[in-house]
Amino acid sequence: MSTAVAASPVFVPAARDRATAWIAAAALAALAVVPWGLEGGASSLLLALRGQVSHVVLAALAAAALFCAWRGLDRGTALAAGAAVLWTFAAGFAAGPRGTSFGLGAAIALIALTACFARAIARRGAFKGDPTVATIVVVIAALLAAFIFFPVGKVLSAALLDDTGALAPRLAAQRLLASDIWEIQCLTGGTHCGVAINSAVLATLVGLLSTFVGLVLALVVQRGGNRYAAVTKVMSILPIVTPPFVIALALVVLFGRTGIVTTLLNTWFDIPRSRWLYGLPGVALAQLLTFSPIAFLLLHGALAAISPALEEAAQTLRASRWRIFRTVTLPLLKPALANAFLLGFVESLADFGNPIVLAGNYEVLSTKIFFAVAGAQHEPDRAAALAVVLLGLTLVAFWLQQRWIGKLSYVTVTGKGDSGLNAQLPPWLRRTCFGLAVSWFAFTLVCYAIIFTGGFVRDIGRGDMTLTLHHLSQGFAIDPSSTATMFVGSAWDSLFTTLKVAAVSAPLTAIVGLLSAYVITRHRFAGRRAFEFLTMVSFAIPGTVIGVSYIVAFNVAPLELAGGMTILVLCFVFRNMPVGVRAGVAALAQIDRTLDEASSTLRATTTRTLTRVVMPLLKPAILATLVFSFTHAMTAVSAVIFLATAKYNLATVYIINRVEAGEYPLAIAYSSVLIFIMLAILLAVQALVGEARLGRRATPMLAGGG
Repeated sequence: MSTAVAASPVFVPAARDRATAWIAAAALAALAVVPWGLEGGASSLLLALRGQVSHVVLAALAAAALFCAWRGLDRGTALAAGAAVLWTFAAGFAAGPRGTSFGLGAAIALIALTACFARAIARRGAFKGDPTVATIVVVIAALLAAFIFFPVGKVLSAALLDDTGALAPRLAAQRLLASDIWEIQCLTGGTHCGVAINSAVLATLVGLLSTFVGLVLALVVQRGGNRYAAVTKVMSILPIVTPPFVIALALVVLFGRTGIVTTLLNTWFDIPRSRWLYGLPGVALAQLLTFSPIAFLLLHGALAAISPALEEAAQTLRASRWRIFRTVTLPLLKPALANAFLLGFVESLADFGNPIVLAGNYEVLSTKIFFAVAGAQHEPDRAAALAVVLLGLTLVAFWLQQRWIGKLSYVTVTGKGDSGLNAQLPPWLRRTCFGLAVSWFAFTLVCYAIIFTGGFVRDIGRGDMTLTLHHLSQGFAIDPSSTATMFVGSAWDSLFTTLKVAAVSAPLTAIVGLLSAYVITRHRFAGRRAFEFLTMVSFAIPGTVIGVSYIVAFNVAPLELAGGMTILVLCFVFRNMPVGVRAGVAALAQIDRTLDEASSTLRATTTRTLTRVVMPLLKPAILATLVFSFTHAMTAVSAVIFLATAKYNLATVYIINRVEAGEYPLAIAYSSVLIFIMLAILLAVQALVGEARLGRRATPMLAGGG
């Protein structure tokens, strides 16, 4: 009996990993058939036959990986596949800018060989012997290393090197500690501060005010009864479908030197026209209108999750409404308040659209980085140093948030039944919140009214309200008689490119994000925490830094992607990936693990369990990730402003260019079109998915303002 068991691994076919062999065969086929370079041309095998040593070695290693996989030699498969990947990158970077840029053939072969390596090490005991989990973790980690850590590291190193590529600590210190970055004259009675101080002051102001506004709106909606349910839906949709600079355009039309309100004040009250909007007040106001809904979403959800039993316990002890709010409700909101501030702070730092329209002489890091890259002086090393400063401010904000929250527990939702009533707010606080909310909603509606009407009148900024479709036809004219193309408007190309990029990047974002969430929540393996950190780190990197990183890292061989559509797709996928991860983690937390265990008990593989059991239950998370990824790709500007080209122009970049050219009506008309497209998509998905509901009694309605 023991002899049979000992001999079985030698001849039993199950010892061979046919799946890995097929993957290795796919890698070898890609090397033989698919063009290796970015611009097409010969395949890797043909280049090897022409005598290129790097491709000869690669072909030999790929063939060795296939042979070892077919024979069940896991150690040999791992060594050959891993060596092939490392050799390819080493040879590519060693060739320098004169080398061949990786194309489709290289991408297929490298991903397949990485999967072979992952499956081989799993068969040798890693990842608890699960090849599917190993493949997901290793491939996604490799992609994150290539498209997040490599470009960001390239930027960080660029700030430390001189023009010859040598390490220059003194020069790096001069760049990072330059007076125009850190001077504090405005805080000591002067007129100017450094760009980092300006950005930090603006971000702190916006973070605090957006958190306050979000809390006020959340209290009115959450503690105001079902009467305000429609407000919840509107507030949750507006920040998603609004391009980040549209509010700035509306403010210019209202409060610019020739704006509607400015003209009325000058005519009626003889108040002189001024440029107060162009600077810190205008940018802060625009960002406050843009980012407050995000804080509202966080705080609204946190208020809904607070157990009424805790507040009822305080009521039983005869605490006043104000004391309950101050000692029970607010402390339980501490993580949500910290997250709301952090989001406002980080979004303000990374925001490009509003400052480019309204900043004037108030310089901030995002626009300063842009002009260092795209300006006449073209200072990439200067842009890299500013990007390091911007990333540093973001990481400091993350650290301070974690320090403030601490390690206390804020859990209020348990598995026990919960049908109590939340405590009512003190009457004076209700009236104050209601008054502020009404004023805020009214101001927001005025801004959106400007957006939706400004593109359909002759010149709303100068008071000419004559209805016209000129601006819309200028961007979206259609000529059926044209022999070349019927879409003759100037905006069609950018809209079609944006839709194409969003349609490609959204499903990829969902796949990468949800697969990462699955292995994080459902499997235990060495390095799981590190992998989770890898999937979330791009959230902490501002979009401006990502854009500069991609320009610096992907403009020369072997990863020469700048100027094409691929770099836009990759930027959106790995920039939006954390949303897919968190959506998947939240959805999987509600799905009992026993379903997975039952599938495993019936001898289903991890792949079959994932596709037949888990994924069907994740439809809401999949749809949510798809919608967010699609709409964010439609409206993002801070990263892709550096990556868009004349051939692959995007909607937001087109609008920014129209703003810089002074064509505000056309920019507003295009923005309205984008908002309507995304609003239709979101409403359709919301109707399809529905909403989650908690089994709690309704809070009594807020009667009027008191």
